[in-house]
Amino acid sequence: MENSTSSVLSNHSSSPLDGLRDMPLKPVEEQVITVLLTAVICCTGIAGNIMVVLVVLGTKHMVTPTNCYLVSLAVADLIVLLAAGLPNISDAAAASWVYGHRGCLCITYLQYLGINVSSCSITAFTVERYIAICHSIRAQSICTVSRAKRIIAAVWLSTALYCVMWLFLVDTDEAVYANGVVVTCGYRVSRRLYMPVYFLDFALFYVLPLAVATVLYGLIARILFVSPQHRLDGVSHTALCVLACLQVTKMLAVVVALFALLWMPYRTLVVVNSVTDRPCTDAWVLLFCRACVYCNSAINPVIYNLMSQKFRLAFRRLCGCEAGGGEGKAASQVPVYYSAIKDSQGNPVPQITILSVATGIVDERGFD
Repeated sequence: MENSTSSVLSNHSSSPLDGLRDMPLKPVEEQVITVLLTAVICCTGIAGNIMVVLVVLGTKHMVTPTNCYLVSLAVADLIVLLAAGLPNISDAAAASWVYGHRGCLCITYLQYLGINVSSCSITAFTVERYIAICHSIRAQSICTVSRAKRIIAAVWLSTALYCVMWLFLVDTDEAVYANGVVVTCGYRVSRRLYMPVYFLDFALFYVLPLAVATVLYGLIARILFVSPQHRLDGVSHTALCVLACLQVTKMLAVVVALFALLWMPYRTLVVVNSVTDRPCTDAWVLLFCRACVYCNSAINPVIYNLMSQKFRLAFRRLCGCEAGGGEGKAASQVPVYYSAIKDSQGNPVPQITILSVATGIVDERGFD
């Protein structure tokens, strides 16, 4: 991540060097707040994202196309928290870079890999939701688990290759002080030479995903709320279909909105620092931007728990708070019906009914 440097202190056994200034020390309050805040966010996020992976991969009825993309997002967020959050804790607590030259390269690579894959995963499930809702008949053959797995594999492979450049853009450096040596993991060359890379990242993994999401969710909203073929008198299977689509679509829309909001400070800081002569290096501004990034990687499991009954029940069963079966099992057995009605001109309009005949529970399941 931008400005993600740490340092290692090595005391000299020889006498102090004349003409060198003492090593700058961070204020104690800055160290304490950074360590505590980052540790709480990272620990919460690591636990939550691990739970997402376990409940989806460990529960047969949870393996849907949408949830496959959420697993990819959870793994990417785990990488961000482990590769960006934890080194930041050691930097603040001990002012020491203990990972060496190879660690500098690998950690930087993993940071960008996790960041970029999470952005691509959000774009992928946005497109999947659009196809599932706006092209429901075609979605039966397009929105499948096997296709989702192939797309995820392609995303990880292409992003892994794209991020290889960071192995050649960072390096360790030493600064000698009167009372020690500071080794930093930072940029190989002048910061201005990184502008094309940063703006490419900004365009590909922030602006483009948000532009796609804005357009596609606008089309989804038109289908669900405006399109006249969805206006039927009384309670019908179409109304139930809209309710089912809304449950999962609202949750994913919130994920996208939080991605836009929480990444905005960091992305803005990178752009501003890339074009100004005096980049912002204020410790509290950097901490705020980093904390927003960590929160984005940690908050998604909380959103799933709050907005998805299936995830909530699965989390409870995983934690041993609720026995299997019962309401969760009933919801998971909901059949999916594909049907068609006609609009006012007599043209067929494809619809999806997701309804449990026995319980009346509307399921959030996508296309299997």
